[in-house]
Amino acid sequence: MNLPNKLTLGRIILVPFFVAALLIPFPFHNIIALLLFIAASITDTLDGKIARKMNLITDFGKFADPLADKILVLSALLCFIQLGWCDCVAVIIVLFREFAVTSIRLIASAKGEVIAANMWGKVKTVTQMIAIIAILVFRAAYDITLMLLPSSIAQSADFTAAANGWLFWGGEALIWISTVFAIISGVIYLAQNRHFISEK
Repeated sequence: MNLPNKLTLGRIILVPFFVAALLIPFPFHNIIALLLFIAASITDTLDGKIARKMNLITDFGKFADPLADKILVLSALLCFIQLGWCDCVAVIIVLFREFAVTSIRLIASAKGEVIAANMWGKVKTVTQMIAIIAILVFRAAYDITLMLLPSSIAQSADFTAAANGWLFWGGEALIWISTVFAIISGVIYLAQNRHFISEK
């Protein structure tokens, strides 16, 4: 197995550790989750660059790289729902898009063809990762702020409600922006590969 594919598998292996750091409430867990997600995101950049530069592009990489991205991003979004950090509607749309695109890939694979991610798919992934990283940064900063503030303020119901409101709606805006790109990329992907659906 070449280096880019190892990086892709490494990204998948990091997912359960990221999920555990995000959902298990221990000191600085949001910061650790943030660092793990950034590390996984970096592997997404590196594997493609190394594969192209060293001519190590493989069919496995074409299939596994976007799959690893989906596993990472969807794990984060589903955890956000579990934590009450975002609404489920945008995530359902993203899930529908990913199932539709993956179905086309499986049909193509059964016909002996491998469909690589296109430019719009990469844009979608980048906007999703930026949104997730930003939300994790906001949450980590909020945790640090609570530690630094006097307890009378940090435990104030008004302060907590206001902070959580801003964090929620700020995160929602970022997720919906990335969801718009997910929809656009999904429509383009289905249009470019509609022959796999329309074949009799």
